[in-house]
Amino acid sequence: MKCAFYTLGCKVNQYESEAMARDLVRNGITCVNPDEEADIYVINSCTVTAESDRKTRQAVRRFRKNHPDSIIVLTGCMPQASPDTADGLPEADIIIGNRSNEKLYGLILQFISFHNRIVAVEPHVNTEAFYGGTVSSYSEKTRAIIKIEDGCNRFCSYCIIPYARGRVRSKPLEVLKKEAEELASNGYREIVLVGINLSAYGSDTGCTMVDAVRCVADIDGVDRVRLGSLEPDHITGDVIKGLSQIKKFCPQFHISLQSGCDKTLKRMNRHYNTVEYEDLCCRLRDTFPDCTLTTDVMVGFPGEIESDFEISLNFVKKMKFEKVHVFPYSRRPGTLAAKFPEQVEKNEKQRRAEIMTDETEKIRRRFLEKQIGKTLEIIPEENHSGSVQGYTANYIPVRAEGTCPFGEPVKVKITGAEDGFCTGEICK
Repeated sequence: MKCAFYTLGCKVNQYESEAMARDLVRNGITCVNPDEEADIYVINSCTVTAESDRKTRQAVRRFRKNHPDSIIVLTGCMPQASPDTADGLPEADIIIGNRSNEKLYGLILQFISFHNRIVAVEPHVNTEAFYGGTVSSYSEKTRAIIKIEDGCNRFCSYCIIPYARGRVRSKPLEVLKKEAEELASNGYREIVLVGINLSAYGSDTGCTMVDAVRCVADIDGVDRVRLGSLEPDHITGDVIKGLSQIKKFCPQFHISLQSGCDKTLKRMNRHYNTVEYEDLCCRLRDTFPDCTLTTDVMVGFPGEIESDFEISLNFVKKMKFEKVHVFPYSRRPGTLAAKFPEQVEKNEKQRRAEIMTDETEKIRRRFLEKQIGKTLEIIPEENHSGSVQGYTANYIPVRAEGTCPFGEPVKVKITGAEDGFCTGEICK
C-alpha cells in the first residue's frame, strides 16, 4: 500500500506527520508525495484560525474528489478541537485527533477489514504524559526537527490551541537524547527543537529549555541546535545565561509579541506588557551580540482603535526586529475574543496589516544590507546550478555563487542583499 501526507500548519504538525509516516513505513507501507497516486491520504490539520479550518475542509473534499477509491484520513488539531465539525465531513473515512496519531496504522487496518467509517477523537486530559512517535530522518532536508513539548496553559483570548493540544507536557531528556543521536548518525548537522509553547518545556518535569539544548548539543555530529517559536514566559535570566554557555546554540529568537500596545495585550490575555517584553529583548541582545530577534504581530484585534494600532506600530519600529510576521486578527469560534464587541472590519484589518508589513520590511532590508562585506558561515540546504542556499546560525538566509558539499558548513563573503536574501560568493 501507498500513503501520502498533506500537512497544514506549524513545525509541530510537520514533525508529527513525519513520525506517523515512519510508523507506517515500519509496518510495510510506502510513503509518497501527496500529488502522487496513493491508497491512503492523511490530512494533518491546523485549526489556529478560521481560515485554517476552511483549508482543512477544502483539502479533505479535494482529496476525496480526486481519489474516490482511496482511504481519506483526517487528523491533527481541527478534529481534536472541534470533533463535531470534523464528523460533519463525510468525505473522511477515518477521523482522529492529534492525541491518537500513534494509533493510525491500527485504524487503517480496521477500516480495511470492516469498511465502516471510524470517528475516534480522544479528548486530552490534564494528567496525560508526553507521547508520540520519534523521527530518525527527513526526506530531502539537512535540518531536522524534534518536538520536545506539547500543550499550552496560557489560554489567550483569541486562541483555540489549548483545547486542541491540552496542557503542557515535556519529552523526557533520555528520549530526546536517543532521537537526536539517531538523527546525527543519519547526517543531520542542525537540530531544531519545537513545541506548542516551547519556552514552557520542563515546567512539568523540573527541567528547562537549557537542559534540552545542552542534551542535543553534547551529541557528536550535531553542529547547531536551534529553538523554534517562543513565548516570553519562562525565558529567565538563568535560561539566558545557560543558553549563552552552549557553543552550538544558534542565537536566533522568535519571540511572539502579538501587539505593541499594552491595552490590547491585556484584552488578549497575554501575560506580559511591552516594558517587560522590551527588557527581555534587550537582555538577549546584550548577551548574544549577533543574535536576531523575530516576532509575530497581530493587527485588528477586537477593540483595537487607530491610536492603539499606532502605539503597536511605533513599538515594533522601536524594537527593530530583524523579521516580523504580520497577520490580521481572525475571528475563531470557541474563543473569548470571538464574542468581544467592537470587531474590526476586514478592510480595516487589511489596511493595518499592509502598513505594519511595509514598515517592518524596511527594517528587514536595512538589516540584510548591513551584512554586506561580512563573511558568514552557512550550512547549504539547497543546491542550484552553480549556487547554493542556506542559513547562518542566526538564521540569515544566504544565496551564494559556487559549489560545495551539500550539508557541510561553508563560509560566504556577502556582496549584496535582494529578494529577502543576502547574496555572496563561497570563500575558497
